Amino acid sequence: MAVSGEVEAGEHQAAGAGVPPMAVQVRDLRKSYGSRVAVDGLSFEAAGGEVFALLGPNGAGKTTTIEILEGYRHRDDGEVSVLGLDPQRQAHQLRQQIGLMLQEGGVYPQARPREILKLFASFYPKHDDPDRLLELVGLSGELKTPYRRLSGGQKQRLALALALIGCPRLVFLDEPTAGMDPQARRATWDIIRSLREQQVTVLLTTHYMDEAEQLADRIGIIDRGRLAAVGDMESLGRRDTPDTTVRMVAPANLELAELRALSAVKDAGEDQSGVYLFETEDPASLLAEVTAWAKRAGVAVRELRVGRESLEDIFLRLTGDRIRE
Repeated sequence: MAVSGEVEAGEHQAAGAGVPPMAVQVRDLRKSYGSRVAVDGLSFEAAGGEVFALLGPNGAGKTTTIEILEGYRHRDDGEVSVLGLDPQRQAHQLRQQIGLMLQEGGVYPQARPREILKLFASFYPKHDDPDRLLELVGLSGELKTPYRRLSGGQKQRLALALALIGCPRLVFLDEPTAGMDPQARRATWDIIRSLREQQVTVLLTTHYMDEAEQLADRIGIIDRGRLAAVGDMESLGRRDTPDTTVRMVAPANLELAELRALSAVKDAGEDQSGVYLFETEDPASLLAEVTAWAKRAGVAVRELRVGRESLEDIFLRLTGDRIRE
């Protein structure tokens, strides 16, 4: 999958021109389906030209929120501005300026990639070159392959090309690397980074925490229709623990009194099931002590590392670790 790191002149370079300081503004957004509240007073902003990741458990309200921002679903209450437009009242003007990834099933199964891109290009007054995009997403060798015969990862790459065909100022990417192999996934990350360089705003939803951590300038985490936290990785991390934290993944329900008795440990706790966090002023000594203790106790340690919380740690701390119905 070839990826060009250069921004082409002309319409590609101008794609993000005129992006407002805040490309997306959401204030007290509410949406219910009968007695079920899907979005409950949600507020956040995404700046022009940034990659903003919107994360949440299944059923948290992400899909409803994105569909309202795209203009495909009406809100019950609140204020929404996307590229300075109200998607509920100005949906047609907005759709000429945004790109979004289609889920599988939105394309005629016998059509070929170039035919599909040319058809979608005809919907926009200004559009990118279909052949350039096919090369960009690594599908130039599949020009004669009907859509139905593309692999899941290839369909995802074509969906990404379709999201970019109209030279959008804002792109909604829903699980953009689902089904991709590692090479295609990293190449897609490069494409998203190049969009940022062109000042194209990207609103990303993904279940891959490493993807959001690698790509997003800022992250919003929603839970039960409300904003649980928003910010960059530095601001989302714990502020009530010292700079040096050691994380251990091991069997659940270990005896915390034994762990706290280690001389280099200031405090220890089971942050989530099987995930233990140690506070220490001497991480090197703590690592040695924990390793020796685990060997004596016959405890299988699956992970032991020094550093700040990962995005997955933060996500589970804010939303819980139980599977939602």
